[in-house]
Amino acid sequence: MIIIRFKGLSRDIVVVMSIKSRDMSKVRASGKLVIQKTWLSKISTSFPSPLSLAFLDKKMLKAWKWYQHCLSSHPVKTQIVSSGILWGIGDIGAQYITHSTATNRLPKSQNVGVEFKINWKRVAITSMFGFGFVGPVGHFWYEGLDRFIRLRFRLQPKSPRFVATKVAADGIIFGPFDLFVFFTYMGFSTGKNVAQVKEDVKRDFLPALILEGGVWPIFQVVNFRYVPVRYQLLYVNVLCLIDSAFLSWIEQQKDAPWKQWFTSFQPLKERGGEV
Repeated sequence: MIIIRFKGLSRDIVVVMSIKSRDMSKVRASGKLVIQKTWLSKISTSFPSPLSLAFLDKKMLKAWKWYQHCLSSHPVKTQIVSSGILWGIGDIGAQYITHSTATNRLPKSQNVGVEFKINWKRVAITSMFGFGFVGPVGHFWYEGLDRFIRLRFRLQPKSPRFVATKVAADGIIFGPFDLFVFFTYMGFSTGKNVAQVKEDVKRDFLPALILEGGVWPIFQVVNFRYVPVRYQLLYVNVLCLIDSAFLSWIEQQKDAPWKQWFTSFQPLKERGGEV
């Protein structure tokens, strides 16, 4: 194994290649390794060029600094735009997962030539949820939650009690409210009436709440413990690439059999009027 540091990069590129035994004996004797042109050609075909990696690093750093500037100058607008974009991308992922699942269930003779097509109307609807709700509400929620707990309970920031209180408040208040608004919004935005939306919420809310309730607290412990307040919504929105895909997938599952397991815990009166 040879470790080569290219000038202009802040990282080592590890290259694994076979070297003849006589060459290795020379390396041990002199402590130096002369890289042959043939080796460099192999490296260039296996790895991105140093210039392209350096260019990518600079671009990413420049984009991050630009985001920080936007967040400082226009915090609410920046949160709104980033939330809308990330939720739209997440919905595309949900559509692809749903398409792949449905295609895999078909016989091989029927799933040949079935192409994945993005439902851009649905992407726009989901993005609007990020723009109109997650961005503005999430911004003020995380800012206000941090301020409220510090001033009301006088807890030391980043302490275990401080983090636990924030996680509990987020899971009890914002989590269920976010799910309720999402499923209600998605129902009305697709043209359903009040009765249909009510049935959709009853069908989807509890499964999503239970499944997310086992995962989100873990992510939020990391968020509230290590992430600065101004970046906490961004952290959540990045995770929402998965979460929005998950919620969209839940909504697209309609009356999937696995959802019936959750409704089986409802009171008998709600399920059929039986006593």
